[in-house]
Amino acid sequence: MMLGRLLSAFDSRTVRRRDIADFEAGIGDGPTPDAGPIEKLFFGNSGPVVHKWHHYLPVYDHHFAPFREGFRGRPLRFLEIGVYRGGSLAMWRSFFGPEATIFGIDIDPSCAILDGKSGGQVRIGSQDDAGFLRQVVSEMGGVDIVLDDGSHKARHMRRSFDVLFPLLSDGGLYVIEDLQCAYWTKFGGGYQRPGTFIETAKQVIDDMHHWWHGGGTKIAAGGGQVAAMHVYDSIIVLDKDANLSRPVNSRRGGTSASG
Repeated sequence: MMLGRLLSAFDSRTVRRRDIADFEAGIGDGPTPDAGPIEKLFFGNSGPVVHKWHHYLPVYDHHFAPFREGFRGRPLRFLEIGVYRGGSLAMWRSFFGPEATIFGIDIDPSCAILDGKSGGQVRIGSQDDAGFLRQVVSEMGGVDIVLDDGSHKARHMRRSFDVLFPLLSDGGLYVIEDLQCAYWTKFGGGYQRPGTFIETAKQVIDDMHHWWHGGGTKIAAGGGQVAAMHVYDSIIVLDKDANLSRPVNSRRGGTSASG
């Protein structure tokens, strides 16, 4: 059952309670007929629990596919915020292969037992701790993909982005999921509430077009290096390009025939 169906079925107060309950419990079943590798790994999982909204799976398959064999001639470096029970780290290991550097971070000390056993290395600390985030990226030797599946709290999402996007490799991806939480007060959100990553994303669009409006860029962490932003229901993928330049245009073709 998708969010839109829930919205049409219940009044707003019930929707908020029901949506959060569904989000925390997990709903739905079955892969799509044209399922990609990640979707197949998810539905075929018999190991540690992985909890994902089903419509994220083709998004992963589409955006992560170019990184499956590595990144620019070397092994990929992948960081996931939020370890849970370790199932997603195992899924990423299966997808990206044995050479990839895969780290997960979590604030829950009980996740430490998964270090080296869940498909990746696990470090315990807060996504709100800039020093901790920088230390993890340093240990990784850099980072090419960041996937934020952490606390889902508005200020934590923004704090992690402010620290990690500048550290992201040129050509890398920054992915934030579960952005439906940006509308829920439990996570510091609300409809059009300033400070949520939904509102940050709207400013990123303006920053991407700073050539044309003269207002400069407002999201300092973006550094004018967000080349593209792919927006899906509750998940956003940002492409980084450290060498963006003002767009140019030209006319091509010969003189048209007269008479």
